[in-house]
Amino acid sequence: MAADFQSFGENEMDSFIVREAVLTDAQGISEVLQDIAAARKRNKRCDVDFAREHYVADPDRIRCSVAVQGEEVLGFQSLKWAVENNPYGAPVGWGVIGTHIRPSAARRGVGRALFHATLLAARESGLPAIDATISATNAEGLAYYSAMGFVDYREHEGAQCKSFTVT
Repeated sequence: MAADFQSFGENEMDSFIVREAVLTDAQGISEVLQDIAAARKRNKRCDVDFAREHYVADPDRIRCSVAVQGEEVLGFQSLKWAVENNPYGAPVGWGVIGTHIRPSAARRGVGRALFHATLLAARESGLPAIDATISATNAEGLAYYSAMGFVDYREHEGAQCKSFTVT
């Protein structure tokens, strides 16, 4: 299992921790999704039940990590098994990743810190690769995954699919 938490940030004002999500984080995860929707960067469900079922307690979950500053969830990253007939068309046995950062927490290293925890979990789970399916219009998401080392490998219904080989 990946480390329970790790501290990040250059100074105390900017510091945050990354840890595995627990059921009580569903509210904070929902708030992150709501902030993203308010910025017109999401048009899917954002409620607490969705956050709990789709991220924290998903039966295909490998790990869901949260970046937390005090009581506030700054962002989260989900890693799930790609199962038969998954909605992304990712190869069965790969991981499927999703990253969600509050707009107010952008450019603070939250995404990079979350991916560090996710990559540890991917290695521990024996994943051969990770799929990131990003809307073709999401320039920030495409740039983030490229910066993390993901490469284009296919297109899927208005989305660009990137892969990361786990070593």
